Amino acid sequence: MSRDIDVLVLGGAGVDTIVYVPELPLPYADSYMIDSGIRARAGQTGDFVAVGLSGLGLRTHHVDFLGDDPEGELVRALHQEHGIALTAIPQPAGTKRAVNLVGPDGRRLSLYDTSRAHADDRFPEDTLRTLAGASRHAHVSITHPCAHALPLLREAGVTLSTDLHNWDGENPHHEPFAYAADMVFLSAAALTHPERTMRRIAERGRAEVVVATAGAEGAYLLTDGEVTHVPPVAPPAPVVDSNGAGDAFAAAFLFGRLAGEPPHRCAVYGAVAGAHACTVPSTETAPIDLTGLLRRTATP
Repeated sequence: MSRDIDVLVLGGAGVDTIVYVPELPLPYADSYMIDSGIRARAGQTGDFVAVGLSGLGLRTHHVDFLGDDPEGELVRALHQEHGIALTAIPQPAGTKRAVNLVGPDGRRLSLYDTSRAHADDRFPEDTLRTLAGASRHAHVSITHPCAHALPLLREAGVTLSTDLHNWDGENPHHEPFAYAADMVFLSAAALTHPERTMRRIAERGRAEVVVATAGAEGAYLLTDGEVTHVPPVAPPAPVVDSNGAGDAFAAAFLFGRLAGEPPHRCAVYGAVAGAHACTVPSTETAPIDLTGLLRRTATP
């Protein structure tokens, strides 16, 4: 079968409302004046990964549930602007939303609206089977109902990746994703012993590569039974917002992997893309392009 899609992205489509606050945590007050504005824009984890992949030249297709609402139109417009194919499954509960509070140092606090989904939501099997059969790789968001799609994706013979985000190593919601994927990304922020969690993922699941990102400390890469440190990359401009940095890391890592690069080289790609993302305000969508990525990772 022809593989016309480089990466199929499942889930993680939605709209965030961005609020730049004077500090985090935000002290209680009756009100705050937000001079920078409060803005709603399309872009949650699946959207950001899809945009990052497309910006690096990969043929990308995104599938998720969307509502027939203004938020859904924002998501559709984002994909059209970036030339990303989108399969939108109707969601009567509406398009997923979140509020992101962003502090002066770029850290964020996200408030997710979990009401815009149903427990029995499922991707249509025929649609998913057709898309998976045409794809080289699938990146699966940990949003509902992606867990139910994992067996079908494995049947289709497509390689899988996922991002567990700030998993604490204990929440059972993340485990089906952690143990089904060939490549696993996660943040080290909530982990007491990142290496222990990384090794457990590899031992209990299928992962050949596990990456734990650690912000300004770089990242940790587990492959072939060894954990190595990936040094941080200096951002090319002042850090204004960390939102989307992990998604940018994953997209650039996947670019390298699909190009046949070794894992450490892929992690360097990820570090450069993640550092770039931290210089872009949440209200904008400007992923690193292929020229910029290759220039910043060229060996002297």
